[in-house]
Amino acid sequence: MGKRNMIINKVTGTVKWFLPFCLLAFMPLTVTAQDVIDDEEEEEEIEVEDDDIIVIEDNGEEEVIEFPEAMSYDMDSLLNLYMSKTYLDEDANCRMKDENPTFTDEEYIERLSRLPYIMEMSYNPVVRNFIDRYSGRLRKSVSYMLGASNFYMPIFEEALEAYGVPLELKYLPVIESALNPRAVSRVGATGLWQFMLATGKRYGLKVNTLVDERRDPVKSSYAAAHYLSDLYKIYGDWNLVIAAYNCGPGNINKAIHRGGGENKDYWHIYPYLPAETRGYVPAFIAANYIMNYYCEHNICPMRSRLPDRTDTVVVNKNIHLQQIASVCGIDIEELRTLNPSYRHDIVPGATEPSAIRMNLSDITKFIDMGDSVYRYRADELLTRRAVVEINSDVPTYTHHKKRGHHGRTYYKHGKKHRRHSSVGTSKRGKRGAAVKHGRGSKKRGAAVSSKKKNKRGGGKRRRR
Repeated sequence: MGKRNMIINKVTGTVKWFLPFCLLAFMPLTVTAQDVIDDEEEEEEIEVEDDDIIVIEDNGEEEVIEFPEAMSYDMDSLLNLYMSKTYLDEDANCRMKDENPTFTDEEYIERLSRLPYIMEMSYNPVVRNFIDRYSGRLRKSVSYMLGASNFYMPIFEEALEAYGVPLELKYLPVIESALNPRAVSRVGATGLWQFMLATGKRYGLKVNTLVDERRDPVKSSYAAAHYLSDLYKIYGDWNLVIAAYNCGPGNINKAIHRGGGENKDYWHIYPYLPAETRGYVPAFIAANYIMNYYCEHNICPMRSRLPDRTDTVVVNKNIHLQQIASVCGIDIEELRTLNPSYRHDIVPGATEPSAIRMNLSDITKFIDMGDSVYRYRADELLTRRAVVEINSDVPTYTHHKKRGHHGRTYYKHGKKHRRHSSVGTSKRGKRGAAVKHGRGSKKRGAAVSSKKKNKRGGGKRRRR
């Protein structure tokens, strides 16, 4: 942890220009099911959908390959993000035709081989299908990712470099989250790097009801680099590393065992992998291709503007982002974007000193107006009470006592009642009136005799 904190402190000064855009908010997208993909799913019958790739094998059989979840979401969800609307625009000067040229396999192979990478960028029909999808149906999403990469990639590269991980892995979030910082998958993986909760905690990311550091682009990037570094120590092959990042080391180990246990190569164990993981590495290769050769496919990157410089202020009291926004005149969506880790807009400064990121000019306002900020609507926005009083009022009852059988006391609707005996006359009964007892009726004298008998033995004893 000491090394991790040192690295993060070092990065804070070098990427301040990029942090505002990186600290966006999130929405449902990709699956990084590090520990949840069922390795038996390839044996089940798979329903083919529009987002699946169908590859015809040499023996004529069709293979259905699932897309990563991030490739199935529409462009509107990306453009509706606050920072997309504020800092990204379509390039009005782009003169490229909006059409996707076709190329030969040899051209794709040659381009992939020219990338200055240590990782293997193999080509085959599955990779070709993913390239076609990125350059065709997803070309507008690629345009967005190219614009957003100007803000995210410096942070990714610093984190990967700190752990000695190949820099080409900076494109892993392209297939994990489509560079959408609001991404939450169908299994709960969260953030740009799509950490599952248990994996995130294992790599030092704090997750509780109020804080989720998987949403923090800087902290999650260093955690991801650390995790990828650890996986390489296990497998020694980067394709297996990113496959394990997707489906978990357990499923990779099972696939290696089913493949004979000797050949630890992704393409050798390919048939034994979960359906989505079979498409994961090809999608990663295609993402690397399209992020480098977008011009050849007439894709124009969105134009990006650098946000204002930001810094952090540390608070040691609980505070709501709405308090800061209202008193200091800051857009609440901007604060949420710059501080995505606070899940309910509450900064738990009372738990431990907590940092709030703001534009430099806004920090000055906050410091000058600190007392007013903390007092503003505190009772409404910070509703968790520290001390409560117990209601000590004595309850009052309006119902009268009622008598039941055998002189017993009973309660009705929370009020005390006494059940009266069916033997004897009521206090309100007339003198000499007959009361029912058994099958016949008795006069007053018989009733009195019965009452005496009850007093001696059979009746309820009086307390002395």
